[in-house]
Amino acid sequence: MQKAEEYMLPCLNKKLFGLDCMGCGLQRSALLVAKGEFTDAFNMYPAIYTLILLFGIIAFNTFKNFKYASKIILILAVLNAVIIVTSFIIKTFL
Repeated sequence: MQKAEEYMLPCLNKKLFGLDCMGCGLQRSALLVAKGEFTDAFNMYPAIYTLILLFGIIAFNTFKNFKYASKIILILAVLNAVIIVTSFIIKTFL
């Protein structure tokens, strides 16, 4: 039986330039969430839970429109961008 890690895509930015990109850790973090290792998933990629929430709301809104969906999606998208950029800066420069 093959492990899910064998099917993960490599980061081309890291491979070519030796630097992490803003998405580095997302696949491994999602796998950790699937395994139930929630703290490790957050430590790997801090935006994982807000991304899951964002995509969950987008999926729910696709089938059942609700009143404030666009505002919630916008707020979550901005929050995710802030978390991703902040964690990237901290990981890269500090």
